[in-house]
Amino acid sequence: MTPNSAPAAAAETDTDDFEAALLVLVRRVFPGTGAIGNLVRLSGGASQETWAFEAIGTSPSPLRMILRRSPPGYTAPFRAAGIETEAALMQLAYQAGVPSPLVRHVLAPQDNLGRGFLMDCVEGETIPRKILRDDAFASIRPKLASQLGGVLARIHAIDRTKLPKLRHVTAASELNELKNAYKKDGQPRPVFDVAFRWLEERAPQGVAHDTLVHGDFRNGNLMIGPDGVRAVLDWELAHTGDPMEDLGWICVNSWRFGHIDKPVGGFGEIADLAEGYRVAGGGNVDLDRIKYWETFGSLRWGVMCLGMLARFTSGEDRSVERAVISRRASENEIDLLRLLAPRTR
Repeated sequence: MTPNSAPAAAAETDTDDFEAALLVLVRRVFPGTGAIGNLVRLSGGASQETWAFEAIGTSPSPLRMILRRSPPGYTAPFRAAGIETEAALMQLAYQAGVPSPLVRHVLAPQDNLGRGFLMDCVEGETIPRKILRDDAFASIRPKLASQLGGVLARIHAIDRTKLPKLRHVTAASELNELKNAYKKDGQPRPVFDVAFRWLEERAPQGVAHDTLVHGDFRNGNLMIGPDGVRAVLDWELAHTGDPMEDLGWICVNSWRFGHIDKPVGGFGEIADLAEGYRVAGGGNVDLDRIKYWETFGSLRWGVMCLGMLARFTSGEDRSVERAVISRRASENEIDLLRLLAPRTR
């Protein structure tokens, strides 16, 4: 989602027609399916729909599946890779050894289900507060930063010649887009102004190796089990660019969910993230660039919060969720002051 634009309004799904079309599709993809059961729309996801269900009759036990699709009438923002591209990237990730669900089918017009894809269900937890607090994850939390470093190294190693068409992102181009969104919302914040200037003065002028960048690699988009990382989800913002962007984004304080003493997702240390990345073949990380992208990420999320405030106050979106999230802009100001202060002495 762009900082200053919400997904276009979508029509409500007709559940009866939807379920009938889904059954036809599943019977074609998995011959022997007699019925589908336990169809439920999962919570989460600001733009795309996620449906869980079981294909019954394909084996002694029901086959648990997930359908991710764009809702009727949905128009993706320009930064979104596109849902078919998401499916292609997840297939490449799976083949590269990245924890990822197996994509079974990409929707076609004749499926009468819109745009999306069918994939295996992966068991695990995505809710950050549970991952950071529940006893079930206590033994794996100290190992997660290293595991995620290895996952990112494998993502960044995916052959660029095999990638679908993606946006190419540089720090300078992203800063320009972000500043335009910030000015459009008309809510000046002195701390954000200072952060823009700091980032513009230090924007990397070139990257030795552009790679695939997940674009939203953070707590909330990772499926975690007691054994560790089980799946990387939500490739909607994938692009090519500086691989250190992914490492910096997961260090943004907003994704630590109150556990601010652990810079990597609220559960780990940057040294462990970097070591996991190196051991998995990603090479030595640039700590200064990670800190740059962490700072950039804090500003980006702050501007996005302001955008949500603008939509709430204008009446475009009066949901409680928008109001609550918009208040977090002030948290990002505090984070930016913390990040910038050591550099101004």
